[in-house]
Amino acid sequence: MLPDYHFHTEFSGDSTTPVRSQIERAIALHMDSLCVTDHHDYDVDSPIDFTLDPEIYFNTMCQLREEYKERIDLRIGIELGLQPHLKQYYDQLLKRYDFDYVIGSTHFINRKDAAYPEFFEGRTEEEAYLQYFEATLDNVKLKDAYDAAGHIDYIVRYGPNKAAYYNYHAYQDIIDEILKTVIEMGKGIELNTAGYRKGIGQSNPSGDIIKRYRELGGEIITVGSDAHIPEDLGADFQTARELLKRCGFSYYTEFSRRKPEFKPL
Repeated sequence: MLPDYHFHTEFSGDSTTPVRSQIERAIALHMDSLCVTDHHDYDVDSPIDFTLDPEIYFNTMCQLREEYKERIDLRIGIELGLQPHLKQYYDQLLKRYDFDYVIGSTHFINRKDAAYPEFFEGRTEEEAYLQYFEATLDNVKLKDAYDAAGHIDYIVRYGPNKAAYYNYHAYQDIIDEILKTVIEMGKGIELNTAGYRKGIGQSNPSGDIIKRYRELGGEIITVGSDAHIPEDLGADFQTARELLKRCGFSYYTEFSRRKPEFKPL
């Protein structure tokens, strides 16, 4: 079983799952390692509190890493909801805490949640998707704020028609700019399997984007389920493994102290 490099626990505002439940599930699935990546979306307008207390979070994960060290290699990560005006905040946060892995995701645009129906009001789905990709391009330019760009076409999960009229080629220019920027920054992307469970029938990003990333020279790619409950941990990972191979990869990536480690598929 590939290690899960994107999942959530009670430290995320949208999950109530105890950390130990996720760790025990990973052990039951015979994962050798995994990386917890709870949400931290700072300075946003949301009815859900997506911030966490970094001190309590990091210290708790350090204790759990020690507690479980004979059973599984627990890596400590975080999923930052990126916004360009918070660059200084990210710099200070990531200097203070020695995370193994940082996902940089686009969740909020101008502090507004792109997952809510209001984001799509008064314009076409295509216009909303394009704005999301433009915001993602701005976010991936924050070089030191992330190690891998999270679920690059995440917005498709929430569109009125989801993926019915969506494909990489319709947004090729902006998506290629995102991928080229990620590569130039020495960063990676993630293959997020939640799309298979969210009604779009594909990963985030789509297979075409992952293939294009590889064609452009992209090498760093992690695999995550985006699980908020134990039952979803590692979901569709065999499909992910096969997709990576079809897209030209012979390896996936883990992270330790924010350095990539390449592992054979």
